[in-house]
Amino acid sequence: MSLDFMFFELGKGFITTVEIFILTLLFSLPLGLLISFGRMSKHFILRLITKFYISVMRGTPLMLQLIVVYFGPYYIFGAQLGRSYRFAAVIIAFSLNYAAYFAEIYRSGIESMPIGQYEAAKVLGYTKVQTFLKIILPQVIKRILPAITNETITLVKDTSLAFVLSIVEMFTTAKQIAASETTIMPLMVAGLFYYIFNLVVALGMEQIEKKLNYYR
Repeated sequence: MSLDFMFFELGKGFITTVEIFILTLLFSLPLGLLISFGRMSKHFILRLITKFYISVMRGTPLMLQLIVVYFGPYYIFGAQLGRSYRFAAVIIAFSLNYAAYFAEIYRSGIESMPIGQYEAAKVLGYTKVQTFLKIILPQVIKRILPAITNETITLVKDTSLAFVLSIVEMFTTAKQIAASETTIMPLMVAGLFYYIFNLVVALGMEQIEKKLNYYR
């Protein structure tokens, strides 16, 4: 197999990896914020449900969650969704899993804010929504960005678990080429791809953190 063909095949797998990465962040970040609100709710039942959800998502393997999301509709409702559902199942499972981690990160950031800021905003005539969006959230984002960066880097590597549902992302492609050509070169190249991807993500998050330095 020529190097050009190997890079072409790995490139196709890399596109799938990027799609999983972007879509997971797109859905899990806002969902995590909503779950964190439930986790901090004054309503006992809502708080209990979200706490249980977070416990399950963080306490069971993502690989198992992928299998449950894909096969669950068939075994629970008898619905046959077909192979086209595989990619959607990957995004759903990844988003639900990472939303649980992001929810706890959001919660830690929100609960770390001094109560005096809420009181000052109330005196100035801000509503609760205005206080959160204009005063609290920007500071929370600054505080939790390092933790969000760590989870984001982990997500890059976790995309390889999509192979469980026969989604051919970059690492699966590398394994297939390595097996057919009896060489570890594709795996080494895939590792380099992951490293560069994570480096770009880390540098991007670092730039965002620098821009938020005025929230000190």
